[in-house]
Amino acid sequence: MELKLDNLKLVDQLLINSISHMEILSNFSQIEIETPVDKIINQIKNLISTGQLKSGDRLPPERKLCEKLGVGRTQLRDAIKKLEFYGILKTLPQSGTVVAGMGITALEGLISDVLRLEVTDFKSLVETRVILETKSASLAAERRSEADLREIEKAMKTHKQKVKDGNHAVEEDLMFHLKIADASKNSVLTSLMLIITPDILSYFKQHDVCGEGRYLAAAEEHERMFELIKDQNVQEVALLMEAHLYDIQKFAETRIERYNIRQTPKIKS
Repeated sequence: MELKLDNLKLVDQLLINSISHMEILSNFSQIEIETPVDKIINQIKNLISTGQLKSGDRLPPERKLCEKLGVGRTQLRDAIKKLEFYGILKTLPQSGTVVAGMGITALEGLISDVLRLEVTDFKSLVETRVILETKSASLAAERRSEADLREIEKAMKTHKQKVKDGNHAVEEDLMFHLKIADASKNSVLTSLMLIITPDILSYFKQHDVCGEGRYLAAAEEHERMFELIKDQNVQEVALLMEAHLYDIQKFAETRIERYNIRQTPKIKS
């Protein structure tokens, strides 16, 4: 009888230890290993932030850059594509790839620093994104051209296909939202989104905020959003965009709550 009780106690203790380990494990996150593309991006951004590359400067030819960096052409092209995507570089016909406006680049760096400082600033950025994107959606519905619709639809289909293939589609999601911003015909609004959105979505990708089910739901919402913009339904698309970003708001609020709990000193009894 005593042996049986000892065995039960042992099982209970093992279960408690297992639960405790799971709780501790949930506090860890996967380590992101920097790829050659990321290293190229960081090197170019550092050259810009230190003033070694200035607004309007043209990058060396692709072949020479590949030789200097010790990378393949595909990796270099992917890095340049991402930097163009974030508004840091731009490719001009017959001029090659040049550094874009320094104002946006400097602000983007500032936003990255803010994200590293305080979790509460992250919540502020999320709130700002909701405001910007809600307005950009309504302006896009009002001002969009046929060319804008083609670009939005293309981005929407690219995002949906990647989701269907079972892959993360953070950058494709961002591209869809930026195409809507482009259709708003408000360059300042688009620039502000270029500053804020990439860092927020990068944070989401790192912490896997949106599960597989949410990715599928987002793809469906993108389709409804596209139809509303196409039909120039200004009010409905603004409401849908706000609802679409609801999960981001809730996640930010949850992060703040956890942060506050960790910072609250325990009262000794």
